[in-house]
Amino acid sequence: MKIPFIRRTISTRKIMLILILSVIISGCAKEEKTNTAAEKMQKFVINISDYAKEYDPDFIIIPQNGIELAFNNIDADGELNSAYITAIDGLGVEELFYDGGIVTDDYRLSMLQKIKTTEKIMVSEYVTDKNNVEDAIEKNYNEGFICFTRTGDNYYYSKIPESITNSNTTDITNLSLAQNYLYLISTDNYSSKEDMLNSIAETDYDLILIDLFFDDSEFSSAEIQQLKNKANGGQRLVISYISIGSVENYRYYWKSDWKRKNPDWIKKKYDGYEDEFWIEFWNEEWQNIIYGNDSSYIKKIIDAGFDGVYLDNIEAYYFLYHNS
Repeated sequence: MKIPFIRRTISTRKIMLILILSVIISGCAKEEKTNTAAEKMQKFVINISDYAKEYDPDFIIIPQNGIELAFNNIDADGELNSAYITAIDGLGVEELFYDGGIVTDDYRLSMLQKIKTTEKIMVSEYVTDKNNVEDAIEKNYNEGFICFTRTGDNYYYSKIPESITNSNTTDITNLSLAQNYLYLISTDNYSSKEDMLNSIAETDYDLILIDLFFDDSEFSSAEIQQLKNKANGGQRLVISYISIGSVENYRYYWKSDWKRKNPDWIKKKYDGYEDEFWIEFWNEEWQNIIYGNDSSYIKKIIDAGFDGVYLDNIEAYYFLYHNS
């Protein structure tokens, strides 16, 4: 009677071992795919930079998040990747010290402390308690970062805050001079282009970050030009938001028959954003949409007179293979 029991025990152990090994192998394969995709994103950003700077050597490239891309082999303990660092002019980060409440991210902070020696760091903090806004700003400025704080009623970057930190009359001719910035990529609170443009024009922000479009209408070069002076007379920078790691179904490039897996490079739903999908961003069709030709998204931004681009969803290389 004991022999069958022993056999069952051995069989169970084998099954357990197989399951454990399969999880390990699957995890290793997932990490290998992530690292390969990360290298492709590095290359994507560098190629965008090369393309844009052919038109304007001073054109500003600011990727948001995906901080590991600044390092060789995507290794935060390694050396900075010189090609990537040369290609970018700054780095944007969300929720470093605050994500609702205080959540200091020591891992990302340690990377940023290495990168800040060569790049301007722009941090967007989400602070639900308005009493913590000053603390969020102070934490960032103590690190040498410029900070934009959004409160609970401004989660989607739709409002202009009532006050500006470090307001000044300096002419901001390059990113390194910026002491504050406005992150305003939603148009929901504005009835028209003119309404939005006038509201921005009345501010003294050193850098304005907006979308290329107001609803479906592109901002013209004349409209962008009128934003390039602060209300106090100082010159400022105007940067365009663009997502290069996700596809958005309300953009001009979206085709009526597109959906997840059609085309096959549209891979995953983007949790929390029903109009977006994570994509295989290295796909040639997608890259042609983004840069490299006169009808590309980046060329539209250049033609509209923006001083640079803010590249969002850089971390697609991770979320393609992990839960959002």
